[in-house]
Amino acid sequence: MTERHLMTTLGPLVRSQLGMILPHEHVYVDLRTPDQPGYASGAEADVVALMAPEIERIKALGITALVECTPTGVGRRADFDLAVSKATGFPIVVPTGIYREPWIPEWVKSATEAELERWMVRELTECFDEADFRAGWIKLSAGDEGITPLEAKILRAAVRASIATGAVIGSHTIKGRVVMDQLDIIEKEGGRADRFISIHTQEEKDFGLNRAVAARGAWIEIDNIGRGEDAEIVDLTTRILTTGYGKQLLLSHDRGWFDPAQPGGGTPLPYTHLSLVLLPKLRAAGVDEAAITQLTHDNPFDAFSRPI
Repeated sequence: MTERHLMTTLGPLVRSQLGMILPHEHVYVDLRTPDQPGYASGAEADVVALMAPEIERIKALGITALVECTPTGVGRRADFDLAVSKATGFPIVVPTGIYREPWIPEWVKSATEAELERWMVRELTECFDEADFRAGWIKLSAGDEGITPLEAKILRAAVRASIATGAVIGSHTIKGRVVMDQLDIIEKEGGRADRFISIHTQEEKDFGLNRAVAARGAWIEIDNIGRGEDAEIVDLTTRILTTGYGKQLLLSHDRGWFDPAQPGGGTPLPYTHLSLVLLPKLRAAGVDEAAITQLTHDNPFDAFSRPI
């Protein structure tokens, strides 16, 4: 079997080089639409000054890599990710892909599916538009009430790029029924549900839909750690483990970040709550060390790694 690698700012890394991985965080985000003045702006030195200390905090906790979840449309700056990574000696996994409406840039609207596929494949196999390293995965999104025709076009292109490269697709999708629609499109295009991450699983309050998504083979992700109520997160995590889908579960914060719309980039929220607070509470709830390692080491690597 071909060895799998996590594609990072510091190059491809194999499982033995890594430990705990945070699968959903942000170093830099701009939630203004791409047509707004100052969109995706900032000085590299300012981003490093604000975000490098947050990386150093998690390094000290034994975390070995972080997945950046900012795609095109909400200010992706792979060059800033690379600068923070080099300043800290810490690997970051950065996506290709495109966010949902109304954050989709004009060039994407006029591009064909084939053109979008070629762009994603190039970023996954050669380098980013704005930085000289390879994308590690594909980040998308879908509307809360349903996937639009433009979002479906992007998804179909992403599926073909995933098939060509082995890269996982992750989607910010709030409703479980919309995730099921996305999985239908993926399977119709010849893709596999196990190369799809349902991001923000906790936002779908119907546990039956969470379970249905997992039953199709997709990854499910609880990513409001440090923002949601700990007791609710522990309960949802243990319910998923009890139903037998622990090998498909990812845990993270969805925190950070440098925001160019805020003076000085704003005040980042730390990536530490999982290590310092939630994992001890999961242990107290009866989750054993083998399961903790599965959730925090093995699952993120298995989800985001691919052959090269």
